[in-house]
Amino acid sequence: MLTLNEALKKIRPLDEEAMEYTRHRWNTLGKPLHSLGRLETMVTQFAGIYGDKQPRIGKKAVIVMAADNGVVAEGVTQTGQEVTKIVTENMTKHNATICIMSGMSGADVYPVDIGIATDSDNPGVIRRKVRYGTANMLKGPAMSREEAIKAIEIGIDMVRELKDKGYNLFATGEMGIGNTTTSSAICSVLLDQPVEKMTGKGAGLTSQGLQHKIDVIKESIRINEVDPEDPIDVLAKVGGLDIAGMAGCCIGAAVYQVPLFVDGFISSVAGLVAMRITPECAPYIFPSHCSNEPASMMVLEGMGKQPYIMAGMCLGEGTGAVIGFTIADYAFKAYWELPSFEDTKFGTYEELD
Repeated sequence: MLTLNEALKKIRPLDEEAMEYTRHRWNTLGKPLHSLGRLETMVTQFAGIYGDKQPRIGKKAVIVMAADNGVVAEGVTQTGQEVTKIVTENMTKHNATICIMSGMSGADVYPVDIGIATDSDNPGVIRRKVRYGTANMLKGPAMSREEAIKAIEIGIDMVRELKDKGYNLFATGEMGIGNTTTSSAICSVLLDQPVEKMTGKGAGLTSQGLQHKIDVIKESIRINEVDPEDPIDVLAKVGGLDIAGMAGCCIGAAVYQVPLFVDGFISSVAGLVAMRITPECAPYIFPSHCSNEPASMMVLEGMGKQPYIMAGMCLGEGTGAVIGFTIADYAFKAYWELPSFEDTKFGTYEELD
């Protein structure tokens, strides 16, 4: 397994020659120029990522990072952290939402125990546990810097492992009660925005519960003396192992040259962390949708990304990201099956000033 520093040295820019070839081919197809908009850009970008003038989508994988958060002890969630393990194990039985939705795009779901508070004996859950949940960030750092880096490295290595098995399109998902609290804390620090602006009710808090959640996040940031210039410090002190693992997946996508769709708010925060660690991973990250969480669009803007979908979703698990897979399927279907201008015999379109 690569160390984080070793991985960062392997990231390369996209293949410009492959992208130029793909742009030109789009312009030969029998339709108005650029009329498929960002679908054309997506295929072109995939070509640059793969370094291939004949890009094709192969097997698709959703990596779901599962971890518990000690801050749940402060009553910032509606449910207890036992739900994390239950839902993660349900993913192996094909009765979690992500499994049902992933079937539409032919994607396989890989739940990873990177920090669930208890052990699972379910053989379908991949064991990569860094620790048994994070500490309560209101009482001190959620984890050590070394643990945060270890979780990032596990995410990087999960991409390697699955690419070696033939997967070439990825998505990140998460399962972890309390992770909207950690996500709001991270993006408040990294985007230098008030906690109130970055925090929502998550999975069903009352207005009073929301105010308590805001207070807990504010105090956690204060007592931990979080350094906004150091994304790993932010991740370690007020983040979660699931977010760290997904950040690693985003970096791993750049290391191993595969495109990756991030899911909603929590996954996007992980993408933001990854881009703050190494901006060079940005072209490999695709924003599937804008979550219904209040800060979701601000996080995407902080990443310099525009979502493909606005559907008011906020379920998590990777459910928006697999819809991104389907959009990619549409884009590649058009790219490879549209006839050329020559074949259609109705003339060509020309670039206008």
